[in-house]
Amino acid sequence: MQSTCPATGEIVWEGVEDDAASVNRRLSAARRAFEGWADTSPDRRVAILRAYAEKLRDHAEDVARTIARETGKPLWEARQEAGSMAGKVDISIRAQAERAGFRTDEQPFGQAVLRHQPHGVMAVLGPYNFPGHLPNGHIVPALLAGNAIVFKPSEQTPATGELIRSLLSEAGLPDNVLSVVQGGRETGAALIGGEIDGLLFTGSAATGMVLRRAMVERPHVIMALELGGNNPIIAWDGDPVAAASIIAQSAFITAGQRCSCARRLIVPEGPAGERIVEAVTALAARMRMERWDAEPEPTFGSLISAGAARYAREEVARLTGLGARTLLAEQRDDGLSEAFMAPVILDVTGIDVPDREIFAPVLQIQRVPDFAAAIKMANATAFGLSAGLVSEDAALWQHYLSRARAGVINWNRPTTGASGAMPFGGLGNSGNHRPSAYYAADYCAYPVASFEAGELADLSGQIKGLAPAAS
Repeated sequence: MQSTCPATGEIVWEGVEDDAASVNRRLSAARRAFEGWADTSPDRRVAILRAYAEKLRDHAEDVARTIARETGKPLWEARQEAGSMAGKVDISIRAQAERAGFRTDEQPFGQAVLRHQPHGVMAVLGPYNFPGHLPNGHIVPALLAGNAIVFKPSEQTPATGELIRSLLSEAGLPDNVLSVVQGGRETGAALIGGEIDGLLFTGSAATGMVLRRAMVERPHVIMALELGGNNPIIAWDGDPVAAASIIAQSAFITAGQRCSCARRLIVPEGPAGERIVEAVTALAARMRMERWDAEPEPTFGSLISAGAARYAREEVARLTGLGARTLLAEQRDDGLSEAFMAPVILDVTGIDVPDREIFAPVLQIQRVPDFAAAIKMANATAFGLSAGLVSEDAALWQHYLSRARAGVINWNRPTTGASGAMPFGGLGNSGNHRPSAYYAADYCAYPVASFEAGELADLSGQIKGLAPAAS
């Protein structure tokens, strides 16, 4: 198998696809490595993960260039991703101690103890849009908790996955505590069908539904699903230019390939809403797309593949076929590959459009008569990942905050704004109520409560209704 740069077509990585037998061998090796890693002291595990963070910093430019070449995203953004990978370690150490640590309470008989135990062998399935940062967000807390991992990167970004494995190995992680398997759907099916104790997945809602069904009769496998969203942003008042800067970043950053990107812009009917829409359209038209290594730096690069761009264009055609009005048509650049797609803005007011995520720089405008209708429109989705409000009215914000249905709700900030020191996850088709980021510690270990007495005591006096002992 190969990965190629979507901007240039050059080969980035070549290797062998793992078949079912190979996956099972990796799972068996991980099972054997698990006990030793689980028995490793927490301090030693922390030391190895901190050494990994140093390796990421030492090789930050190599990591960034690998990510940029495989995804097509600009180098400036890939550098941010590499930095986030290193920063994730200290955040995860803090979260592990806070949310999945050790505690004792003195009792008359001895002590009550809270511990957390690793699940065992975890399967991690990574996405292509953030091929380093997002799987890293599962891998680091899972290793800190004492789990072994078999990691399948996206088949479109295998080189980044191999780089993660290599740097962890250089940092001192024992053999087979983390293994990488490469491949597409069949490799993934073999991994989730194998002997695993946890499944940590970031990707599409459609794949998430397949995984839910696959695990119905396997309740011992803990699942954490970080899926997509048909995310709304309501822009209600304020300076149109300032509002547009928030909306455009929400919709078009990373060429629209963030699960938290705004897909729907909800504005009031009339002149105020029209001024916001006009400002967003003008700003989107100024956003530059170019190769990942272009100078000066572009706003965004390509989509992950020409196929992804082709699918997005087909979705745009379906919406226009339903009656959507084009406010900003795609501006094609013949000097760039077919994987590039410029922003598209469609007015879908009054049209019954599918509740579907278009993973591309496509924004749908919906106009409503009042704020109650705006909230109803925002919540009219089976997804629930991110949402936003652009308004200078604090009372509106409090009103919206109490009624919005999403795991990330931002005020006068892009919907894509998130922090590793906060939870990140969604409701409905956007996840399974196990948010990642700071809360990843919750699904990487399970709590064990113990009552402990160092000395054996006769408790027969506490048993009610005993007959007298025979003399």
